[in-house]
Amino acid sequence: MTDSKLSRRQALIQAGAVPLATAVAIAEATPVLAADDTYSRGEIIDAASDFFGMTTEAVAKVVQRIFSDLGQPNAYIKGEEGGAAIAVGLRYGDGYMYRKKYRSMKVYWSGPSLGFDLGANVSKCFTLVYRIRRQEEIFQRYPGVDGSYYFIAGIGVNYQRSGRISLAPMRTGLGLRAGVNVGYVSYSRERNILPF
Repeated sequence: MTDSKLSRRQALIQAGAVPLATAVAIAEATPVLAADDTYSRGEIIDAASDFFGMTTEAVAKVVQRIFSDLGQPNAYIKGEEGGAAIAVGLRYGDGYMYRKKYRSMKVYWSGPSLGFDLGANVSKCFTLVYRIRRQEEIFQRYPGVDGSYYFIAGIGVNYQRSGRISLAPMRTGLGLRAGVNVGYVSYSRERNILPF
């Protein structure tokens, strides 16, 4: 939307010609992410390295790939998760979402998967969040394809998307799990026993 269109809308809103509900809808439909609302590559590398307890060089390779695919995130989630699979898999986790100018928010996630997948793992999970406007938008289902090989001190990443919001979970932990699976992850305010 051009500056002239925005200024005309603002003039109409101030004059009372456009109802408040319409003004709110216009504001929500126009994503505005200033540079100071997103995280730079260096900020993410430092935060992920500290969280994982890994060297910045190891984390930088993964972050570089994600940034080249998706750009700069405007939030991230730090947490822990566990999962297991024998063709059908389950995953459970919890952590906190961080966003500039907002308080950290507790989130839970869980999800099933189906595919050529075998093993179990316990992981630290650092998830980059893209194009989120309101905190509550994280609470939904995110489909994704996960092709990962977990091993001691390993790190893996996959992408998940729902509408305009994309997630890029990076995982490192203990266990052995190999395969390719298709599934989804649901984020919620409270822990769910059933991952469906």
